[in-house]
Amino acid sequence: MPDLSSRLSAAAAARAEAAPALRRALIAAQRQGEAAVQAIVARALAEAGAEVSTLRYRPAEVPLAEEFAAEPPPGERESVLGVLPGSGGGRSLILFAHPDSEPLPAEHGWSVDPFAGVVRNGRLHGWGVADDLSGVAAMVSALDVLRAAGLAPRGRVVAASTPSKRHARGVHAVLHHGVLADAALYLHPAESGAGLREVKGFASGQIEFRITVPGRAPDTTEPGHGAFAHLGVNAIGKAMVVISALAALDERRAARVKHPALEAAIGRSTNLLVGGISGGAERGTRVPTECTLSCALAFPPGESLSAVRAEIEAAVAEAAASDPWLSAHPPRIVFTAGVTGAEVPPDHPLWAAAAAAIRGQTGAEPVLNPLHTGSDIRNPAVQKGIPCLGLGPLGGDLTQNGRTDEWVDAADHLRAVAATAGLIAEWCGAEEGARG
Repeated sequence: MPDLSSRLSAAAAARAEAAPALRRALIAAQRQGEAAVQAIVARALAEAGAEVSTLRYRPAEVPLAEEFAAEPPPGERESVLGVLPGSGGGRSLILFAHPDSEPLPAEHGWSVDPFAGVVRNGRLHGWGVADDLSGVAAMVSALDVLRAAGLAPRGRVVAASTPSKRHARGVHAVLHHGVLADAALYLHPAESGAGLREVKGFASGQIEFRITVPGRAPDTTEPGHGAFAHLGVNAIGKAMVVISALAALDERRAARVKHPALEAAIGRSTNLLVGGISGGAERGTRVPTECTLSCALAFPPGESLSAVRAEIEAAVAEAAASDPWLSAHPPRIVFTAGVTGAEVPPDHPLWAAAAAAIRGQTGAEPVLNPLHTGSDIRNPAVQKGIPCLGLGPLGGDLTQNGRTDEWVDAADHLRAVAATAGLIAEWCGAEEGARG
């Protein structure tokens, strides 16, 4: 279909009022909670011609492959699924985005009503709009635009609105309940400034851990330890031994672990960050008996969680063995969360379909952003071996990053809707169908 891009652009333009109306409805529904948001998604999917169902699941019972995390909150969550069965002969595709957003604090600091969907200077502002209600809306609107253009997919398309935040594991549950496909597309706005041109095709893995280093107070009943400090063992000082060992491990890994995409982008493929140190009293008058380091190690696709974890354990054990106190009182390591990386190589057919769809709406070549760590694009690949890319419109000032007045560019959102419809047609195949 040589006129596919213009045909979808025209259909999206004809829906130029319906698309922002859906986003504003989703933003406003958050006042009533996630169930109200999902109810709007279900109705919109049905109106777009999809067969709608819900999947209720318990996050704590969802199996994980090459991933671990803190226990999620108890109770059930719900995913909403919309299916276009396809006429046959095409490849299948899962579209997914998450409807849940950050909790609203009493003092949010916004300059506009977070739930009003205010438009200023071409930007739609709203709570959760860039994380990820715009992605949910784009996914639903793409099905509507495809039908409005008089096209029907040959392959099966599943649109899934799946909770994600705070270990909700929504897409995991969808996949492990047998909803599978030849490829997947994660819809989420881009914060890098590239907007729709940015393709999320690469996600580093990450392992988070805490190391608690013991010390010993001096044998005294005095409230202040200044005069007796040499008779105790300062846990912070011993933590410095561990920090030095972690820094050495970091440099060894940087010299050994290389990935072309990361090396080209930032000149380094792996990093170990000691992001927090806690222990001791604020006044500093007593010898601290415990010091805890909060750490994270990012690693590229191709490395496994188990191998990275073993490296950390070995480095800490070696540091402890070199120190008389730590060899008798070894540091305790607790691994709190971990995810494995994933990527889709540029020569994959899914890349070709995404590139064609993005070029058709932007007139420019897409760019790979390899700097996402722990992105949800990894989930289909790691859990079920399904290649997955991510795309979305220009957005910014995400609440989860401590910013206010979260926004999505209105024009780029419309382009993202048309591009998503185009990717469906490119990947799944499309044929003439009834116009909606």
